[in-house]
Amino acid sequence: MGKKGALVKNIGIEGVNPPSKTCDDINCPFHGNLRVRGIILEGRLIRYRAEKTGVVERDYLFYDTKYKRYERRRSRIHVHIPPCLDVKEGDNVIIAECRPIAKSVSFVVIGKR
Repeated sequence: MGKKGALVKNIGIEGVNPPSKTCDDINCPFHGNLRVRGIILEGRLIRYRAEKTGVVERDYLFYDTKYKRYERRRSRIHVHIPPCLDVKEGDNVIIAECRPIAKSVSFVVIGKR
């Protein structure tokens, strides 16, 4: 699949364009067999040291009913990064839920914001 002119799938998410590079990763939603489903989130890629795996951190507000105010919280999500996407640490990325790829990896990066 890594040849010139390889097929690129439309993953069916509005606002996400397929990458210009191709890859032969089986866990790529654009060039492989991985299907995305469920929730779509945005976050900041804070760690990209392991091969094809990174950590996305997302900040959100949580309403505390006892004190009647919001507090800031953050969560870290382990993601799979296909080699056809050019992302680096510090980028804001869009991630989508998929089937479990590893013990703690159930999300895949589908684009940059």
